[in-house]
Amino acid sequence: MKSTLRISLKSGERIFVNGAVLRVDRKVAIEFLNDVTFLLENHVLQPEQATTPLRQLYFIAQMSLINPEGAEHSNALFRKSILMLLTCFKNEEVLAELKRVDGLVTQGRAFEALKAIRALYPIEDRILNNHEIAPATIEQIRKEIAPW
Repeated sequence: MKSTLRISLKSGERIFVNGAVLRVDRKVAIEFLNDVTFLLENHVLQPEQATTPLRQLYFIAQMSLINPEGAEHSNALFRKSILMLLTCFKNEEVLAELKRVDGLVTQGRAFEALKAIRALYPIEDRILNNHEIAPATIEQIRKEIAPW
């Protein structure tokens, strides 16, 4: 068994644990004594926030954590999305990190993949603002991979 993990939550805060959504009614500390898949509420991207290709990829990856029963579908959609993004981006740093993210998801390390995707947001914002990806390409990605 790995070492324990302790998380502090504020009153009213939600946490997603192995597909269950928990809301605490007061400040509390939770200690996980074994391996668990979880997402804190502030790491959860809502569908209307998935407005860019990388945010859409993040949304898809998070769904396998939030909804383990649908993980097979989410993972298939993730594979399709990552392949499209690898053909659309030209930035070497983004491409290298997307390949690493793909490996993390394949290894079942989705939480680490989410963290890596979030770290790419500033680069993606710069690319989109400089029109380094054609708007038509972005729209094509949205149509192809936006399941929600």
